[in-house]
Amino acid sequence: MRNSVLEARTRLGWSQQRLADELGVSRQTVISIERGRFDPSLPLAFRIAAVFEARIEELFFPGDA
Repeated sequence: MRNSVLEARTRLGWSQQRLADELGVSRQTVISIERGRFDPSLPLAFRIAAVFEARIEELFFPGDA
């Protein structure tokens, strides 16, 4: 699944660690999501969307990375 988490995080000027702290996950999880190596669970995807005040569909897209 493709995503725009990196772009959303960069727009806020947040580090990967800051996003990880906001989500309650490890920095490695954030890195893996941003690189498309890990698809978050639905609850985590909702948390990510909430942090960025966006809809899941605005951050995650079907298809390859």
